Amino acid sequence: MTTSTEKTVQTVLNYIDGQWVEASTGQTAESLNPANVDDVVGRYQLSSSEDLDQAVEAAWKAQKEWRKLPGSARGDILFKAADIMEKRIDEIARTMTREMGKTFPEAKGETARGVAILRYYAGEGMRPVGDVIPSTDSSAIMFTTRTPLGVVGVITPWNFPVAIPMWKAAPALIYGNAVVMKPASEAAVTCAKVIDCLHEAGIPAGVINMVTGSGSVVGQGLAEHPKVSGITFTGSNGVGKKLGQLALERGIKYQLEMGGKNPVIVAEDADLDLAVDATISGGLKSTGQKCTATSRVIVHEDVYEEFREKLLAKVAEITVGDGLNEGSWMGPSVSENQLNTVLSYVQKGKEEGAKLLYGGNRCEKGANAKGFFVEPAVFDEVTPDMAIAREEIFGPVLALMKVSSFEEALDVANDSDYGLSASVFTTNISKALSFINEMDAGLVRINAESAGVELQAPFGGMKQSSSHSREQGRAAIEFFTSIKTVFVK
Repeated sequence: MTTSTEKTVQTVLNYIDGQWVEASTGQTAESLNPANVDDVVGRYQLSSSEDLDQAVEAAWKAQKEWRKLPGSARGDILFKAADIMEKRIDEIARTMTREMGKTFPEAKGETARGVAILRYYAGEGMRPVGDVIPSTDSSAIMFTTRTPLGVVGVITPWNFPVAIPMWKAAPALIYGNAVVMKPASEAAVTCAKVIDCLHEAGIPAGVINMVTGSGSVVGQGLAEHPKVSGITFTGSNGVGKKLGQLALERGIKYQLEMGGKNPVIVAEDADLDLAVDATISGGLKSTGQKCTATSRVIVHEDVYEEFREKLLAKVAEITVGDGLNEGSWMGPSVSENQLNTVLSYVQKGKEEGAKLLYGGNRCEKGANAKGFFVEPAVFDEVTPDMAIAREEIFGPVLALMKVSSFEEALDVANDSDYGLSASVFTTNISKALSFINEMDAGLVRINAESAGVELQAPFGGMKQSSSHSREQGRAAIEFFTSIKTVFVK
């Protein structure tokens, strides 16, 4: 997987055709620990289009035999990879925390989820893939089956460096596709450890490949490559739309999961303690760096002040620090650029007239001085037209908004270009049903935080959050395969 350098610093190689290989450029870049920039987690390859060509060619050749294997045989390899990942859970989680900053308990939970995803899709190899359809010809039989796309380009973000690569790659593989993965540079070392689990499990050479480097070379190159038949992407709206346009020009399938500006509605009859805890967990865990993170907190005026005071008291208890340190509840932003983005939105919120009630400053004292740490920020007196109420920040910023009715709360929640996730806190079944029916989001949760979806359930957004396909669960088969209708006379 790597070549050795000084002490614990590793140079992560590309994984192409079953081998760990250096990029043709001979160039690497450093992956730094956002909690301590003096800590170099590893180095990764800055690959060229030539490296990508080699990976796609290897995948294209390997897929021809991979698709011929019974689903159960493909599943056996995923089961083995899951067992290997489970044994390495602490190592992978520790690398994740060092590389992108989330706390070790969160990283360990995510890695365990990666294990579960592999096992879920391993089981897909023995599940039905079609239907028998009555024919008007009594001497014939007609049925449907599924056929893989071919080579799938998997482009993943840094915020979930185990779960997202697995919930894309595992279904692609079990349904007979070959994969070329381009992980985010900020999570390349972690992703390499995940790929190594599949390598050790004995996946045939070329069936899965990993190429690291810039999005403009590797990511765009995947969308443009003539032997790539599908692209699945999670990341920013700007990049996603560009990839979608490239895929559309070539006539290949594409799946885009992008931004969110996720609301939580707190009704006047809500359990406020439950709502406060879920708002903090949904909005501030992982330093707010989740596409499903709570961002807008829409509270009925009758309970607004009480909710606000309970929220501020809980936020004040949050310990910001290195995710490997016991007691740290919130880690750093993933990079200096991301930190500066958060700080710029805090400043913008103040300039637009919102009232900063808590935090929003860079943490520069003691051990945190060498990292990209920021205090969680809570804004009051936020109006729907403000940037902090409309634009995705991807940081620990909560915008409190007061409403006078549940109907107004729904209108404010839906007043967004995004529609990924949303939650409501109420003890009234009528309000809960109205929320389910009227909320324009792909994931709605009742009396639970906005962040998170179970791996066996479909996941995806509406509006500008998605290309309207769904990931995870049985829904994944719709993207990674095409229906073939068979008529036998």
